[in-house]
Amino acid sequence: MKQWLRTQGGWWLAWLALATVGAVWIARAELAQMQQDFETDVRIAHRLMSQQMVQYDAVLATLALLEPSTGADHPEQRLPSVYSSILRVQRRDRDQPWPDSARASALEAAEARSRSLQRAELAALDLARGRYTLVTGATPFSYALDIDLAGSVPWHDWPMNPQRSPVRLSLQRDGQQLVLQPGASSASPERGWRFSLSKALASPSQPFDLVAERLVGWGELPWRGIAGWAFAMAVLVAGLWAAQRQRVARRRAEELLRLGQVARLNALGELSAGLAHELNQPLTAVLANAQAARRLLDDDPPDLSTARDAMGQAVEQARRAAGVVGRLRRVIERPEAGGDTKPLVLQEVVRSAMHLLAPEFAKHDVAAQFDASAQAPVRVQAEAVALEQIVHNLLMNALQALELVPAAERRLVVSVGRNGQEGMLTVTDNGRGIAPEALPRLFEPFFSTREGGLGLGLSLSETLAGGMGGSLSAANASPRGARFTLLLPLVAPSP
Repeated sequence: MKQWLRTQGGWWLAWLALATVGAVWIARAELAQMQQDFETDVRIAHRLMSQQMVQYDAVLATLALLEPSTGADHPEQRLPSVYSSILRVQRRDRDQPWPDSARASALEAAEARSRSLQRAELAALDLARGRYTLVTGATPFSYALDIDLAGSVPWHDWPMNPQRSPVRLSLQRDGQQLVLQPGASSASPERGWRFSLSKALASPSQPFDLVAERLVGWGELPWRGIAGWAFAMAVLVAGLWAAQRQRVARRRAEELLRLGQVARLNALGELSAGLAHELNQPLTAVLANAQAARRLLDDDPPDLSTARDAMGQAVEQARRAAGVVGRLRRVIERPEAGGDTKPLVLQEVVRSAMHLLAPEFAKHDVAAQFDASAQAPVRVQAEAVALEQIVHNLLMNALQALELVPAAERRLVVSVGRNGQEGMLTVTDNGRGIAPEALPRLFEPFFSTREGGLGLGLSLSETLAGGMGGSLSAANASPRGARFTLLLPLVAPSP
């Protein structure tokens, strides 16, 4: 499980980073759109309310320009029937008091300000009830309009649904406020985002502030879009992971194929060397005996030419057999034997071999212990392919030795170090170890302690190590298992 987390953790982090960045971008875009819609609606509402207030100014200005009426005709009294938001119209002659005696002082003060500023002025304000009085001072008559502010809202042109809109709108003045629409939000300021906007209406005589506020909660974020983005990123990362895994598997297969071809060729060379060694003595004996027989037959009476010819043919065939074996050995002899050596970092070779055998480690449920950074790089003078094959053979032998050990107890430790002027690689397993009688013969060709084994792997590895000026040895580990030690000459320090 830990190994899986180590190998897959980077992909999970990549998906998490992409999903998070995308989620933040989508959320910010949605919040920006919400704020833009909010500000657009509020500006429309502000323009509509400003137009309504300016209309009252125009009504008062028109009344001030009317010619004085005679008798009981008061045309201004018809205004409430035309404008439902105008509750009452009062007119005062210059020498007469205001009809509304209860508010006469307030109306007179507003009239004085109006004459001074040459514009209509507020006389009484009751925003809690949505009422206020607008006064203009003129000659010969001054006028006052009692206005229903709540009824002044042009709902037919309103940009929002006042019952369902999440935007809270209110008119405020001198600490009073009239809520035009309450707004609705599932969030509290501490758990979401707040949009706010305040603008004064475009009427100097009615300087109400239109205050708008909207609270956006987490539940209003585009979770479907975020989930879709996360899913798309998961598909993308999964595809990249599969492609990368396929590419690694292909490279591993190619390396194993190359190493297998070299191993088979080396094994064939080892086999040919063994056959040549085994056949050389009998062929030499046949050749010597045939030559001796020929000399003896030469001393015999005549008429034995057939025997002499047969023995001559035997001599030629024996020589031909020896030549065939020699040619076979030269043709299929290991091409790497005696090849060019070069400086190699032992840790890098081990890491590469363990990467190639990663599927085998997983198949045998073995977590090999190897810390490439435990020591400084150990640089040895070796032939690359030969060293790869030695490490590969040692690791495969360790895996095979662990097959008889319960999975939970399997241990394989690889370490790299220095031993004097030599680089040292040790491969230790906790298998059953090597039998004492088998230990002296472990590196002999065709000797194997495993049923069905050819007995060429360790023999070939020892031969390759010796060809590079190194050595390969084996011993039993304590308390159980086997330890193989490879020694190779270190790279000579530069002068």
